[in-house]
Amino acid sequence: MPMAQAADDLTLPITQIESTQEGTDAASVGYEGRASSSTTKLGLTDKETPQGVTTITRQALDDFRITGIKNALRAAPSVTVEQTESDRTQFTSRGFDINAFEYDGVGMPFVGGLLIGEQDLAEYEQIDVLHGANGLMSGTGNPSATVNFVRKRPTDTFQAQIDTSVGSWDSRRVDVDVAGPLTDSGNVRGRFIYSHDKGNSWMDRYSHERNIAAGLLALDVSDADTVTMGFSQHNSDANGSTWGNLPLVDSAGNPIHYSSRSSNIGQPWTYWNLHTQRAFVELKHDFGNDWNATLTATGVQEKQNTNMLYVGSVADDVAGAYANHTRSEAHQLLGEAKVQGPFSLFGREHQLTFGTAYGRTHQKGQEYDENLEDGSAFTTSFSGILAGATPMPSFGVTSEALGQNFQDTQKSVFAGARFSLADDLHWIAGARMISADGKGDSYGSEHSTREHGEVTPYTGLVYDLNDAWSVYGSWTKIFNPQYNAVGTDGRLLDPQEGKSMEVGVKGSLMDDHLHLTGALFKTEQRNVVMSSFYDGRQTLSIPGDIKSHGLELQASGEITPGLDLLAGYTYVHVDDDEGERARQYVPAHAVRGMLTYRLPSLPQMKVGTRVSWQTKVENDNNRAIAQNAYGLVDLMTSYDIDSHWSTSLNLNNVTDRKYLLSLYNNATTASYGAPRNLTASVTWTY
Repeated sequence: MPMAQAADDLTLPITQIESTQEGTDAASVGYEGRASSSTTKLGLTDKETPQGVTTITRQALDDFRITGIKNALRAAPSVTVEQTESDRTQFTSRGFDINAFEYDGVGMPFVGGLLIGEQDLAEYEQIDVLHGANGLMSGTGNPSATVNFVRKRPTDTFQAQIDTSVGSWDSRRVDVDVAGPLTDSGNVRGRFIYSHDKGNSWMDRYSHERNIAAGLLALDVSDADTVTMGFSQHNSDANGSTWGNLPLVDSAGNPIHYSSRSSNIGQPWTYWNLHTQRAFVELKHDFGNDWNATLTATGVQEKQNTNMLYVGSVADDVAGAYANHTRSEAHQLLGEAKVQGPFSLFGREHQLTFGTAYGRTHQKGQEYDENLEDGSAFTTSFSGILAGATPMPSFGVTSEALGQNFQDTQKSVFAGARFSLADDLHWIAGARMISADGKGDSYGSEHSTREHGEVTPYTGLVYDLNDAWSVYGSWTKIFNPQYNAVGTDGRLLDPQEGKSMEVGVKGSLMDDHLHLTGALFKTEQRNVVMSSFYDGRQTLSIPGDIKSHGLELQASGEITPGLDLLAGYTYVHVDDDEGERARQYVPAHAVRGMLTYRLPSLPQMKVGTRVSWQTKVENDNNRAIAQNAYGLVDLMTSYDIDSHWSTSLNLNNVTDRKYLLSLYNNATTASYGAPRNLTASVTWTY
């Protein structure tokens, strides 16, 4: 099994701890999200950015008891969550894989394309999604999206929160969040975050446990310099894990039907453990005259340990299966230096940002099988697999061809400017020059890439129609090295290349509390993974060219006092190089929405709903593999008992809809989503 890399002044109700977001231009309030400056890179506001932006605020996360990134991004109107296995998830936007996941704006594309386990959100204040290509903003010109985890930061005043919850399938969770000054003058501030999440599942034999601890320290070294440092330990352990999923068709291509959505190919001996340590240090310096610099360095270590079972074929009750044990370790070093500020030219003031970034990852891993001839391939009873009665192979042998040992490095320099051509017309222009190197081997194949001096230009125009409304357009080149996609020749695929365009309108209503965005986009990309298959040792990919176009609509903020909304509609159409419909696992139409209302007659109580709906998806090669259009409805209510105590109740999948989670990348396997479930919570806030 290939060992992919894992993918980091609020005015809120009394049930929510406040947070000072150092590094954001303005604080998010309720559902009125304001993107972090680390997301837009040029220090632009949402209105000034010629791309769509979605911010999922801490208030929205807490209202609907969203504790992990998979559930959070299911709320982002432009994102499709492709949970292909119990512990492995891909994300797509606009028909393309999202492979840029960042932590306060720092990350490498080849670190985050595949999520292992669950990225818990205890450490983060909000999640920003920058729609579309990101050549200038965030590294390479991938035309999907960039997801930026915005960390919670130390606060100027003391505050604390303890949150406890219990739910269906013996789920229980405890969150502790304490922040405040550590000296009388407040020049040293700290924050400590702890979370414990444990429970079983609707899936037979599957259970999870997550333990997160994080500490942050902010020091005002001088009036102009602030140093922030942090360390986090994130342990994600799962039992009954799946490699692949429930087969949807047999060897003859006939559909396989499951009467129970609890069906699982995971066995009592299968597991997937991922332990991650992440440390960072950030220096901010104020030069004066609105010029500032930020220097950030991040180190990451992650260790994976797995026992896995894969079902490759089913004929009657005979299953062709693979199994293995893997161990892997990855070390990453990321750094960025950025300077920005205003300058005058032709009698007008403009904004300039320039900097450099560096990233390196070293991945080592080994697979252990039963023998060297055919690994741990065997035939067994499929009903026995579903019953959890398949014995574990010995996993006693390995070889050099069953290992990984490679290093990837990426260096870049970037510069961008926002020129004020007129009072109401602004031009954003810039470029990033990238050098990417890879060396080593993976499963007996050479892991090698060398791309130097590649430039991804970016340009955009924003025209202010008035104080509330603006129209925009942007264009960027696509250049995206593929560090994890191996072709049928055993070599890494060539970088993805192409171009992406977007035009749209942004506006605000209700005294600037409700924000609206409409965008049309079009993308052409070459060397895209069209399909993949497992050859008994590793996953091999077949590339092709695709075109994507569509429409995005989004509304976020406060409609009227006490009525908060984050909602959107997305239309996506994807064609291959022959003009035929491609990637039909991506829904053509999707609606996402979260709405809460604080009752005027009983202001201590809040009620809300979360809805999602998407059209039919299917396998590109087998129409028998399909998921019809479906919708999900969640309900929530919370009550503030007094100034410190509150309680809430969340009911998910109210209609108990049965549905498949994903048909990603021509998948012939899938699992079912969660049935109706309930979570009850009690929160204490100081």
